[in-house]
Amino acid sequence: MSSSTEEHFLAASAEYQKTFGDKGSLATPPVKKLIVVTCMDSRINVVAHLGLKEGDAHIIRNAGGSAKDALRSIIVSQRMLGTREIAVFHHTQCGMLSVTTDQIRKTVKDSDPQNDALKAVNNIDFLEFSDLEGSVKKDVEFLKENPLVLKETKVTGWVYEVETGKIRRIV
Repeated sequence: MSSSTEEHFLAASAEYQKTFGDKGSLATPPVKKLIVVTCMDSRINVVAHLGLKEGDAHIIRNAGGSAKDALRSIIVSQRMLGTREIAVFHHTQCGMLSVTTDQIRKTVKDSDPQNDALKAVNNIDFLEFSDLEGSVKKDVEFLKENPLVLKETKVTGWVYEVETGKIRRIV
């Protein structure tokens, strides 16, 4: 971490603490019993575009907003912390629409061809997709059919448009 990043973090934290109030007493289980699964894309401000605040929901982020990649956290959230609704959000201009698992594996291995340890990347499925709305439907279906997700869970699927800030329900 660069010293400028560290300094920024410390200054931002000091500023945040000024209005922190009683947030330290928020309960661990999310008030809305909601999980939002979305992409790690830095252009997405989930809390702002969904009108959430601290304590409302679990936000699970990963490359592409993959439900499969989020499953471990979903299980913990549901079984240990009482969540009963999942909203899957994929987004326009997602990087996972423009790469393949093979391309990512090659990039990693080519970064240091002499390092045999990097061959471990061959065991990772990067869960890319070529159809945005289809990927949302596939993730919702995966969650609804997965025996590890509680049967009474409401699962919806959405697209966030990074160009406009608009959301569209797909499923």
